[in-house]
Amino acid sequence: MTTPFSDYSVYVDESGDHSLESINPEYPLFVLSFCIFRKDAYASTMTPAVRKLKFETFGHDMVVLHEIDIRKKKGAFAKLGKEAREAFLNRLTDIIQAEDFRLVAVVIDKNKLKARYSNPGHPYHLAMEFGLERIYRYLQSMGQDDRLTHLVCEARGAKEDAELELEFRRIRDGSNYFHKPLPFELMIADKKTNSEGMQLADLTARPIGLSVLRPAQKNRAMAVLEKKFCRGETGRKDGVGLKIFP
Repeated sequence: MTTPFSDYSVYVDESGDHSLESINPEYPLFVLSFCIFRKDAYASTMTPAVRKLKFETFGHDMVVLHEIDIRKKKGAFAKLGKEAREAFLNRLTDIIQAEDFRLVAVVIDKNKLKARYSNPGHPYHLAMEFGLERIYRYLQSMGQDDRLTHLVCEARGAKEDAELELEFRRIRDGSNYFHKPLPFELMIADKKTNSEGMQLADLTARPIGLSVLRPAQKNRAMAVLEKKFCRGETGRKDGVGLKIFP
């Protein structure tokens, strides 16, 4: 019996905020990162590898990996010495490098968006639309476009979540590049959910944003992520795995 579900699951997280009123001059971007996993690989290799690393580093697997906590040495990472923290980051980098997943990322330049459009769209909703269209193309190439794929997004608040669900349904039901319904379902997960896929999406979003904002700056994470982007037939990621707008 053929399953109605696709072989893939998508985890989504953001970097930056969606406000167009108060734009941070140091980081005027909104980034939405979509990590596309084959479910069998996710369950058999990725999840056990991350949990094993947590057990060895912290003694338990309840630590939820957030990029900002690691970067600013907060929470569980405040207790790690320099050597232990570096060893953790190296192991985590090795896990990400070894995992066979694909990336689609959308970067919205909020200053350019405001300057170009008199009535600019909501950055999160724009990014979701661009992301869904590119994920659908990838699923088509994998022969999975007729099966249901779940996208897991992090909760942001009751009002924001309700607006996102409404916008998601609008895009999914036909307001998209293909002008047809797309086989996606949205799940909104609590920020404290200990999901390896959500944590990986969180870890990827800011490095991708920084690679666009300051391309000459050293970016250890991006060196690994570069190989994960969806790419076109010619091998380019721009416009395929990475959409920068406008």
